[in-house]
Amino acid sequence: DIFQSLKLSKKIRYFIAKMNDDLTEVVVEKTGGRDETWESFVDNLPDDDCRYAVFDYEFDAGEGQRNKLIFVVWCPDTARIKPKMLYTSTKDAVKKKLVGVSCELQATDDSEVSNDAAYALATKFT
Repeated sequence: DIFQSLKLSKKIRYFIAKMNDDLTEVVVEKTGGRDETWESFVDNLPDDDCRYAVFDYEFDAGEGQRNKLIFVVWCPDTARIKPKMLYTSTKDAVKKKLVGVSCELQATDDSEVSNDAAYALATKFT
């Protein structure tokens, strides 16, 4: 599965997932290769719809190279009310299936998914 290829085999940097059209399951919409950056990941988040995502965030906080799996719940202010309610109410069930994710980032605008915000979150749990 996609999460295992991100977490264990390190074949991808991230994946972005959405609810299917029937709103009955979460499906992977996009994956990013290992050469992708946090900024390119953020560029792939939609401006007006919600998404779940997991990013393998690498950083150096002065103790050598580290990485954290960040679970992102993207619910922009411009999204419709129903999707925002659905994504926030089901995020815990989705996160439970992602064993090994150590950080959660809930974001409603670009400032909340900045590289600085991701770095602060990742280093908070080292």
